[in-house]
Amino acid sequence: TGVEGAAAFDELTRSDRDSLLTDQRKGAWPNIFRAAHFVPAVEYINAQRVRRQLIEDWHQRLGEFDVIVAPTFGGNQNLMTNLTGHPCLVLPDGFTEKGTPTSISFIGKLYGEAALISVGRAFQEATTWHQQVPPLFRE
Repeated sequence: TGVEGAAAFDELTRSDRDSLLTDQRKGAWPNIFRAAHFVPAVEYINAQRVRRQLIEDWHQRLGEFDVIVAPTFGGNQNLMTNLTGHPCLVLPDGFTEKGTPTSISFIGKLYGEAALISVGRAFQEATTWHQQVPPLFRE
């Protein structure tokens, strides 16, 4: 959450070194960290209660699946794994027509990193995407 991020980078914000970061748009991390200092404790606790329920819901939805495969930017799975703490392994899986790298996400159960890493390794052994260099970075 923004509050947890703000706590992790509190010294950066209080020392005003966050102003040295290049991205200062409204939704950029420096401004999220600054705004998070004004979140009331009651709101934070209530948000954590909702988050706990979300974690349980995701646990139930994963059910018997050890790993779910999804496009990295194909939906809200990045948001969900960030909120719930479910492990997510992102690996390269190609390039766009413009040469921008694309990726695939492998999402696991809580504390299911071993299965996730095994699936990721199998994916990399079956493909060569992780060995390829984007066109703009080739010599």
